This record gives sequence, structure tokens and C-alpha cells, in this order.
Amino acid sequence: MASVTIKNIPEQLYAHLKRAARAHHRSINSELIVCLERVLLPSRQSPDEQILAARTLRKQVKASLIKAADIDAAKNEGRP
Repeated sequence: MASVTIKNIPEQLYAHLKRAARAHHRSINSELIVCLERVLLPSRQSPDEQILAARTLRKQVKASLIKAADIDAAKNEGRP
């Protein structure tokens, strides 16, 4: 497997990479590989396939719509 050294990474970019790695429970190296794969490798699904998958997943969710009044009531619950 090849190795690459990356130099002069801007601090802000490195901080973003580090946060993403921590959030995904990966090393910085692994997170960087995932980022490169997302950008450089062809996607496995076409946009139409992604939309279909999202719609199928959405149909599986059994939840009722939440009304604005219910949200307000929950926010105000326990307040004087």
C-alpha cells in the first residue's frame, strides 16, 4: 500500500479533519482516506437511486407529524 505525506495543512482544515475523525471514531489517517474516497472514487449509487433509497427509508418511519403548538408546549413545560 502506498504512503503519502501531506505538508502545510492549514490549521483550520486540520482542526475540521480532527473533529470529523473524532466524531466518526476514526484515526485522522482513516478519516482522510474516507474523505479522499468520497471525492475521488465514483459513487456507488446514482442520484435517482439515492432518492429512491431515501423515500423507501422515509416510508419505514412510523411517526406522526408534530404540531408547532406541541413543540411550544414542550419548550414551555416546567417553566413558570
